[in-house]
Amino acid sequence: MSLFIIRIINFFVQLITLLIIVKVFLSYFLSPFHPLRVYLDKIMDPIQIPLRKLIPPVGMLDLSPIILIIVVQLLGRMIISLLGSIG
Repeated sequence: MSLFIIRIINFFVQLITLLIIVKVFLSYFLSPFHPLRVYLDKIMDPIQIPLRKLIPPVGMLDLSPIILIIVVQLLGRMIISLLGSIG
């Protein structure tokens, strides 16, 4: 049972990481009003906007996606290690 939960957590961590990377790359090529970008913004902005408030852009570089990837990866590993120590 715990292996199944660990796989689900890993899947969601990888999915969120992939969505962040896709959103960053699409921001270079597609208009902000493109339907795909609008859809990704609806999914990712609730997670990313609080980080943007804490971490201001450096020039024209937004560091919030990088920080978000690190936070998601760390949280995933912490949850998995807690599950491993419980069961």
